[in-house]
Amino acid sequence: MRLHTSLPCLALLFGLIHTTGAADTPAAKAPQAKRAPNPTMAPIQDVAGLPRVLLIGDSISIGYTVPTRKLLEGKANVHRIPTNGGPTKNGVANIQKWLGTGKWDVIHFNWGIHDLKYMPDGKRQVEPADYEANLRSLVATLKATGAKLIWATTTPIPEGELNPQRKFGQVPEYNAIAAKVMAENGVAIDDLNAHITPHLATMQNPRDVHYTAAGSEHLAQKVAEEIGKALAK
Repeated sequence: MRLHTSLPCLALLFGLIHTTGAADTPAAKAPQAKRAPNPTMAPIQDVAGLPRVLLIGDSISIGYTVPTRKLLEGKANVHRIPTNGGPTKNGVANIQKWLGTGKWDVIHFNWGIHDLKYMPDGKRQVEPADYEANLRSLVATLKATGAKLIWATTTPIPEGELNPQRKFGQVPEYNAIAAKVMAENGVAIDDLNAHITPHLATMQNPRDVHYTAAGSEHLAQKVAEEIGKALAK
């Protein structure tokens, strides 16, 4: 028996086949927009004739880098290391690369929060004795550049449960170790800890070691002030 199919039926059949095929074909993914580069990490172009300043530190320093640059605009070329400085052992491994070959007039630096963080094995990432040894090595390297050095004290860590959940040692213990090393080496102190402590309730993010934009601006004011003093000497 011969099957007779009208032209309209064939058109409908081919239309269904075409529609089904289109549904089974994955749609082309729209190109994802590229993430804008972090202005904090972007290399800066030196203005000729201005002194060169290098900021070294962790995410706290990342927060105050851009506002410090603005405060010192026209007075200094403010660079920073192109990453989170992490613990002192990371500094020891990378300091020569971070310093590069250019001349630095002032280096403002800190390590601490990552060092006193407890790791899964129950030990701090860098225990106090190693923290002191690493700092001594780093200060010796920084002094060899001939730059004026400014040590920034490690800022406070809130008590209680943090977000994300992390456990830290005591900031005063590590700040005391650093103070001894800096005093023995004649390094100036920028006491960011004392500067921000009265404002923690309004300038530190809840249950976090980091700061609001206003907090980073407040820290930047002190950083810029201390760098300005060093440049004036």
